[in-house]
Amino acid sequence: MPKESKNKSFVLRIDSEMMEALEKWAADEFRSVNGQIQYVLDQALRKAGRTPKTPPLKGAGGCPSNNSLITSNIN
Repeated sequence: MPKESKNKSFVLRIDSEMMEALEKWAADEFRSVNGQIQYVLDQALRKAGRTPKTPPLKGAGGCPSNNSLITSNIN
């Protein structure tokens, strides 16, 4: 019997310009396009306080800058 996945699949229709932008963004962050879409959706849900797993994110961007991550690990 096949193992059940926690993930659900669905078809997403997206225009070619948006897809190209997502592909570039995903490559810039070393993610697959699927991973990038999941990341963006997760950040939006967290920022809106719509996910039961985590509290809403604070700030305009929703995540700390890379510099704050680096300096916080040094101290």
